[in-house]
Amino acid sequence: MNVPTALDELEIQLLHPAARAPERARRNDAGYDLRCLAPVVLGPGAREKVPTGVAIALPAEICGLIVPRSGLAARHGVVPTLGLIDPNFRGEICVTLMNQGGEMFRAEAGDRIAQLLLLPFWAPALTVVDALPPSPDDRGASGWGSSGR
Repeated sequence: MNVPTALDELEIQLLHPAARAPERARRNDAGYDLRCLAPVVLGPGAREKVPTGVAIALPAEICGLIVPRSGLAARHGVVPTLGLIDPNFRGEICVTLMNQGGEMFRAEAGDRIAQLLLLPFWAPALTVVDALPPSPDDRGASGWGSSGR
């Protein structure tokens, strides 16, 4: 696997005159803020696909994850569904926003609605086997709650 340890530059395309480039609020922030292209209104329990007007060119072995903005989630209960952007995708980034709160939510065009997190990934060839090797500790197949409280 040949994963770059740092990207000096990532090419983006603004697909609409009102689109804004993803940006980090602070220099050391991990996520790039994504903004809605047009106003969006979500009633309680509603979800909607929200365009950003942005496309990106990810290098091989780097993916993008759409993740929540913690303040938006904490204050309004509005979160994006987890979204995966593959390195071969060159279309518009859209965010599926969900209102898990109890009140109407409104975002204006240009409001920050989610974050883009860039991550290296590993995609090896898969091999079907009759049995897996033992785990390095005694966990084995023990699942949810197996380590106690």
